[in-house]
Amino acid sequence: MRAIIFAGPTLPPHARPVSDPRIDWRPPVRQGDVYRAALTRPAIIGIVDGYFEVVPTVWHKEVLWAMAEGIHIFGAASTGALRAAELDSFGMNGIGRIYEAFRDGILEDDDEVAVLHGPEELGYPALTEAMVNIRATVSEAERRGILMPELAAQLTEIAKALFYKERCYDSVLQRAALSGLAAAPLRDFTAWLPRGRIDQKRRDAEAMVGSIRVRLSEDLQPMRVTYELAETVAWQAARRRVDSTID
Repeated sequence: MRAIIFAGPTLPPHARPVSDPRIDWRPPVRQGDVYRAALTRPAIIGIVDGYFEVVPTVWHKEVLWAMAEGIHIFGAASTGALRAAELDSFGMNGIGRIYEAFRDGILEDDDEVAVLHGPEELGYPALTEAMVNIRATVSEAERRGILMPELAAQLTEIAKALFYKERCYDSVLQRAALSGLAAAPLRDFTAWLPRGRIDQKRRDAEAMVGSIRVRLSEDLQPMRVTYELAETVAWQAARRRVDSTID
């Protein structure tokens, strides 16, 4: 029994849990990748990171098709959390706080999980910070009394206003200073950040991997769905396009 997991900057190679021969790691998912992976008949497919914007993102239909083929699909942290929140009613397994926030409507925007990152060859180094991580970090600073509620809310608003490719703590703090927010608590927050920063995306991704490893150790039966997948002309054409790229 084996699993395929799509991950990149959220859970780069150097940060992944101890090697497990049952898990096949793949780059961030893009359109058609879940379908290709499902053709190899893993017991589980896990989605953490995925491409979007300039690269077509993973189809909802291919996830539904894979589950209808008996494959359990997990999602967490980033693209996986988004898809799980959209498809959990069909049987996709969402894991973690980020998934729960999207599921419950607390978060809605895709930019909450988006980051700019380097290539696979360099280990997907993150060049910006995810909004969900900033929210978690600011919330923790408030809980510990480093930030007062009003200042915490103001920092969150400043971060949210930034384009995701420009979103990082340095930019947030610079804009906060320029906007006239109190300097002393900003200095306290800056000093606390190196030890207090929370990477909620990585926490959720690690939780998903842990759940998958547990399921692989169980007598996992093929996924059974309650829906009937419509074999639309568009879906058939999409499959043919992907099939034509498979050696």
